Amino acid sequence: MSNKRRLWQIFGPVICAVVLLVCVLLFPWDRTYSANSIFEAATSQGDRIFKGQRMKQEAFSSNYVPFYGSSELSRMDPLHPSVLAYKYKRNYTPFLLGGPGSQSLAQYFGMQGTKSELTNKKAVVIISPQWFTKHGQNKQAFSLYYSNLQAIDFLLDAKDSIATRYAARRLLQMPSGKSTETIKYALMTIASGQKLSKEQRLWLKLRRRVLINEDTFFSTFQLPDRINHIKNQAKLLPDNYSVSGLTKVANAQGKKHTTNNKFAIDNTFFKTRLNLKELKKLKGSQAKFDYVKSVEYSDFELMLKQFASQHTNVLFIIPPINDKWANYTGLNKDMYQKSVAKIKYQLVKQGFYNIADLSKDGRKEYFMQDTIHLGWNGWIAVDKYVKPFMQTKDVPIDYHIDNYFFTRYWQNKTKVKKINESTNSEKGGLSSLKEK
Repeated sequence: MSNKRRLWQIFGPVICAVVLLVCVLLFPWDRTYSANSIFEAATSQGDRIFKGQRMKQEAFSSNYVPFYGSSELSRMDPLHPSVLAYKYKRNYTPFLLGGPGSQSLAQYFGMQGTKSELTNKKAVVIISPQWFTKHGQNKQAFSLYYSNLQAIDFLLDAKDSIATRYAARRLLQMPSGKSTETIKYALMTIASGQKLSKEQRLWLKLRRRVLINEDTFFSTFQLPDRINHIKNQAKLLPDNYSVSGLTKVANAQGKKHTTNNKFAIDNTFFKTRLNLKELKKLKGSQAKFDYVKSVEYSDFELMLKQFASQHTNVLFIIPPINDKWANYTGLNKDMYQKSVAKIKYQLVKQGFYNIADLSKDGRKEYFMQDTIHLGWNGWIAVDKYVKPFMQTKDVPIDYHIDNYFFTRYWQNKTKVKKINESTNSEKGGLSSLKEK
């Protein structure tokens, strides 16, 4: 046997396997997901779904509407938006995007793969003023929601602007953004206002193809299944939609689940998270909290810039905090309202008029499920805005983005004019949107 033949017998299968693997990874595979799989993904809040793009693209091309938020989306009681949409067979289904620690920066990079699918469509954003701490996005939490696919989508589509430079610099401040040398140097290139080289773009395109294939086949693997939970929660609701009927359910559920504490907090949450020792440590612990000065305002501007470029019609929901809990921890309510005013100013000044400001409702009965998250009657209040918003016609929206909101001056500004809600109502937002 010749040496060539012997070498081929040894290395031939390996070479063939490598060639086959490369072909599999680089071939543009496609996949159609079942309706049940999409619904499962939409309600799962799965990290892989958030990090990927293929499932979101298919969902947003149909009747799914993204609900961007954080941990409040996990509080899935009978009045949750996903349950209401399922029970009353609405013409939209919420696609829940976010979880504990997902703030504006994580949401912005998570939006990178769905630009065309959300052009001239709708979206809902639940803004937590608690995001607006001095340093904004927690770096460890960011890594839970980040993927290289998001970064590569951003890099390949980036056009030099103040927004793209800011986004690149912020991603470089996260450990995740420096996880590969190629992406790190590509981000540094964009952050400096330069164009990517041909070699950089070629590598990024090849890498994106591999990551898209991985996302296509593996994003739905072992998703949390909440479908049965949603169906069971829906059974608790009246057959015909009415606010009074829903309120009866909310009050009954709230009364049933808040019996072991004086804060009107869900029993399970209080028992597992707020034992006697923990309670003593938390008394007065939030007295010096400040949500008015924060880099988060500029991170939030990235989301607004993205929505504006897509002409996406957005409903923004600003939740309150549990009033009894705020009194216990010493949170400054005037400070909280200043942060709310600053958020609303940033929105309205750029043409985002659909705002549901619930920030003063924290003392209402069974409005909050725990310390900072919406619950029973809170979700009904949200639905009074969501329902009519979803019924309005999708029309192209023209916004006027102002780069001022990327500046440190804005991040640290403490005195902001309050928005005139009556004026805003005339423009089609706020009170004019709310269903009575």
